[in-house]
Amino acid sequence: MPPFQELNFKNRFIDLGPDFFQEKQPDPVTDPYLVDYSPSAGKLIGLPLEIETGFLEKFSGNQPLEGAQPLAMAYSGHQFGSYNPRLGDGRGLLLGEVLNKENKSWDVHLKGAGPTRFARGFDGRATLKSSIREHLGSEALNGLGIPSTRSLAVIGIKEIIYREKPELAAILVRVADCHIRFGSFEFFHYTNQPKNVERLTDFAIQNYHNDLWNEPDRYRIFFRRVLTLTARLISKWQAVGFVHGVMNTDNMTITGTTFDYGPYGFMDGFNVNYTPNSSDVHRRYSFQQQPEIGFWNLNKLAETLVPLAGSESLQEEIKQYQPLFNGFYREEMGRKLGLSILDADFSQLTQEMFQFLFDHKLDYTHFFRLLANFPERTGKSQFPPDLHSWLDRYLKLCERESISHDERKKKMDEVNPKYILRSHLIQHALDRAIKDFDFSEITRLRVLMENPFEDRPDVFKKYDINEELYSQETPQEFLGRQTSCSA
Repeated sequence: MPPFQELNFKNRFIDLGPDFFQEKQPDPVTDPYLVDYSPSAGKLIGLPLEIETGFLEKFSGNQPLEGAQPLAMAYSGHQFGSYNPRLGDGRGLLLGEVLNKENKSWDVHLKGAGPTRFARGFDGRATLKSSIREHLGSEALNGLGIPSTRSLAVIGIKEIIYREKPELAAILVRVADCHIRFGSFEFFHYTNQPKNVERLTDFAIQNYHNDLWNEPDRYRIFFRRVLTLTARLISKWQAVGFVHGVMNTDNMTITGTTFDYGPYGFMDGFNVNYTPNSSDVHRRYSFQQQPEIGFWNLNKLAETLVPLAGSESLQEEIKQYQPLFNGFYREEMGRKLGLSILDADFSQLTQEMFQFLFDHKLDYTHFFRLLANFPERTGKSQFPPDLHSWLDRYLKLCERESISHDERKKKMDEVNPKYILRSHLIQHALDRAIKDFDFSEITRLRVLMENPFEDRPDVFKKYDINEELYSQETPQEFLGRQTSCSA
């Protein structure tokens, strides 16, 4: 019996009742075919390294998965600062939750499974391009050690859908620790259903933060937990140079996990205003705005919890966001620089570093890898001349750490990636997929991003990964590349 017929579904969310979702089976698809499968994501729910007969039919929605109870979740949210009451899973279905052998629960979700009652007149499908981008983005962030939803597979379907132009369609099979969003609470708050806000909050605490259940102030502490997880997540985004692109409240989860990849991007030439979303003309979700938007979104979540936790209590908690974020980010930058003494001298050093990076538009990823080799393997000549005095002061801070250069380099190389998912690499993979129906580059990138910190000669040879080609800086024509939600 194939393993996917033995998945241990338990489906807790459906017990909340029909106010919270629409039960619906996926729409059948035409001639499903595999674009890429992530064995490491499959392992989370007990699937084998290679897909077996029947996988495409089951995970495209053509045949039911035994034990699954598909549903489209109800939610609303603030999009680009404005409240939108008409959201919900318009094209997505939560098949259910799978309990693995480690007793960890994982949601299995189909994105592009056909229209639901939340579809607002749209076709309920996902484009092949956007599905590939989410697949690669989620697996890349996981490889970087950043909390993320996972992508089990991209399944292409022989259907043409229309966005800005005709597009190939696909289904993304997403695996996640949770699909409850800030917008899930907003939906019931703004429709004056306080009892359902309470039921959802109790459900969230019982199932995702169970250690808080017996706390007398559990609602306040729940918010504090979500706030802390969110601050930590965004500090990791900032440290690695990741820009989400669409930080709406319906894309923020109660587990602090990177969720719903739209027009995301990774920093190349350092630019604090980098905004990968071409529709974000006001740069609301730019790189430098992400910490502030996290704070803004948490305020919107807090508003929904006022009847449960009290306004004053939540106001006290929200004040902790900035110090928490600053602390997390400081620690992240300390690790990137190989420094553990994070005092005023460290702060001055990092402020000047960011100014140099911005002034010279230095490649953000390469800078830290280069710095890890300084001064033993890389001389000052490989840095801009006006950075040389900064390098001297950096070395002085390194000297007081009482560790060798090799130890520092090892620590830095463990947190500063050699490879990132650059825009030209994604575009090359998309071009081959769309124009030539060749998905090998998608697999190659997914494998490369599973461990972006070091070279793996045997793996690189197997997948024909050229170290120099995949680690080179972003070509000029792709710098600051923007994409739309369907690209």
